[in-house]
Amino acid sequence: MSTGDDHAFSEIYQRYWKLLFSVAYRRLKNVQLAEDVIHDVFASIWKNRDALAVTSLKHYLASATKYIVFAVIKKQLHASRFAETQTQTSTGFDTDDALHNKLLLEFVYKEVESLPEKCKLIFKHSRERGMTTKEIANELQIATKTVENQMNKALHQLRFSMRKMLQVFF
Repeated sequence: MSTGDDHAFSEIYQRYWKLLFSVAYRRLKNVQLAEDVIHDVFASIWKNRDALAVTSLKHYLASATKYIVFAVIKKQLHASRFAETQTQTSTGFDTDDALHNKLLLEFVYKEVESLPEKCKLIFKHSRERGMTTKEIANELQIATKTVENQMNKALHQLRFSMRKMLQVFF
């Protein structure tokens, strides 16, 4: 198969697909998902046929199937948690919550705008543009330590302001 022989690949598929399907189906309890897993396993071994150095093909395929099944389960779990949070968010929000969140965001934006110019610039590069300390330092041509100090200063100021604001509400 490593030389690209279709017949060898077909032979491997015919020998092992039932075993792999049963491994996948036993965990997933879904025919379509199990078939997709088997497809992914065989697509992967065909794609990586040049680099594979397998001593026991049966064990390799079974392990590959299990790893892909675990990935599918993890993805399903993540999707169900996301759907649950979406449901909670959409049903748990009322007009008052939306208004409070808007006011809170406006407060944070005003506080960021009140930061010293260099501090505000570094903070915005980090939070809005998602840049790392090193990337900010390179773009602004300053030391990474300066970026770290300015970020700490910004976060300290924002925390202090938030504490004061929250004391008013609670």
